Amino acid sequence: MNAGILPIATPRETRRAMWKLLAQRPGRLALTVLVLLAASCCGLAAPAILGIMVNIAASGGEVVSLLWLAIGLLAAGGAGALLGILGQNLLARICEEALAGLREEVFAAAVRKPLAQLEKAGIGDVVARVSGDVEAVSEAISGVLPAFTSAAFTIVVTLLGLGVIDWRFAVAVLIAAPLQIFTLRWFLKRTAPIYRTVRITEANRTEQIIETVHGSQSVLALGLGGKHADLVASASRETIGHSLRGIGYLTRFYNRLNLAELLGLSAVLVVGFWLHAEGVVTIGAATAAALYFYRLFDPIGLVLGQFDELQKAAAGLGRMFGLTRGTASGEAERTAVEPPAGGPASDAVVLDNLTFSYPGQRPALNAVSLRVAAGERVAIVGTSGAGKTTLAKVVMGLEKPDDGRVLVGGLDAAAASAAELHQRIAMVSQEVHVFSGTLAEDLRLAKPGATSDELRRVLRDVGAAWHEMLDDGLETFVGAGGHQLTPEQAQQLALARLMLKDPPIAVLDEATAEAGTGSATMLDQAADAALAGRTSVVIAHRLSQAATAHTVVVMDQGRIVESGSHQELLANGGRYARLWEAWNTSLSRA
Repeated sequence: MNAGILPIATPRETRRAMWKLLAQRPGRLALTVLVLLAASCCGLAAPAILGIMVNIAASGGEVVSLLWLAIGLLAAGGAGALLGILGQNLLARICEEALAGLREEVFAAAVRKPLAQLEKAGIGDVVARVSGDVEAVSEAISGVLPAFTSAAFTIVVTLLGLGVIDWRFAVAVLIAAPLQIFTLRWFLKRTAPIYRTVRITEANRTEQIIETVHGSQSVLALGLGGKHADLVASASRETIGHSLRGIGYLTRFYNRLNLAELLGLSAVLVVGFWLHAEGVVTIGAATAAALYFYRLFDPIGLVLGQFDELQKAAAGLGRMFGLTRGTASGEAERTAVEPPAGGPASDAVVLDNLTFSYPGQRPALNAVSLRVAAGERVAIVGTSGAGKTTLAKVVMGLEKPDDGRVLVGGLDAAAASAAELHQRIAMVSQEVHVFSGTLAEDLRLAKPGATSDELRRVLRDVGAAWHEMLDDGLETFVGAGGHQLTPEQAQQLALARLMLKDPPIAVLDEATAEAGTGSATMLDQAADAALAGRTSVVIAHRLSQAATAHTVVVMDQGRIVESGSHQELLANGGRYARLWEAWNTSLSRA
């Protein structure tokens, strides 16, 4: 299981974070409390009125008095019901708004996490936190929390009402409390770990399903459908097994609560009989006290019983807050690093003695030093495993170096916030995603306020004239379920987004590597247009890209082994010259 790779907030941290969310709406929260309190007071009136009616009937009082009391009883019940509904709706609205903000914060925190950490956790864990966990919390907020809060108010107000009749009734009610508290503690202690485990196993099941769907072609081609179905079923059985354990504890929990109710009601009836026999209270007051406790059956059962659902929500909240823990405050404290005197220009990239290793592996980057001057284009070349892509990730701040420093436009890439860094640098990788929506919406992700003329201009600049032939032009739906773009068209779309974002520094990580021979020149021209006037680092798969760069850097086993212009390196007859010769030989054979 991937538990622990992405953090989970402690119960104390979860409570503090939830209170901070709710406290952002103090006025509405205060109004909600008042409405729920008023609803509970209206409910308190019913047993009191019934007790008075019993006294009138026992003493042979007037029927008119009973009639007016009956009207009052109906009015109190109606007002209590309306106020209860209003209070629950107000509370649900406050909590849902807070949850909506939290959902956005969780997603934003997920995309700010280091790429390596997300890859280790698996996409299933992230998806579960922003979907399944949010759903569990939403269900609790919309259905459980308002009812729980209303019931809690009812319990407190009713106990006060019992104390007003006679303090000994309140003491009698409390006879059931030790058993209820013991039962609740017993239940929480055993089920809290179960619900946390259920959330984790559900994330693992989601991960398995996503992997199977994404690799469906390979699964079908290799005849592995049955095996993957068994893997999903195994993950589901693990989740069901933990859930059934929780249900077993829940059944025993309710049985013990029923026993506590029996003890409490018996104590109230005994005290009522004794006090009436002593002439301390009337039979109506004793009746009201018994009705008060009977009225507590549902709210006490709801409060104690809903701890089950609240624990599930708390487990989800802990995973959600765990993802956001330290993100906002931590990034707020990060500040721009001033370059040293006489140092790089604002659009330069500087790598100073950079070292980076993946866990358990040899260094992917070893004492790498490089300067990309403002406006310069540097091509990074080398065989597979030379460290080219790792270099791009470190420059983008996606990986933190073990040693050394990366300055991107004067910012330390390892210390700057994602927002600060992304104002200065953007990346187009080999794996391009076409987002679901219209072509215009996809492009406006890079620049929300872009006009249609701007969108058409950047598409023309990268050679994407095909957009003019689409049935609905810029309003054509693309991505999943829409018009399917070819790999080359998707790359052009990504380069057009880069032009719209218009960062001073750009990184291309083999962005045109998968282009066929017929498309290679077209995509090279598109890349040239997108990088024009920018400081750029190009991870070059095809050496035709390196030939047009200002500087070519050759890497091998995590080190820079050659550096210079295309012509200089060819003249030196070293590693780059041999790569160039092999490249041209492969083209001639193709």
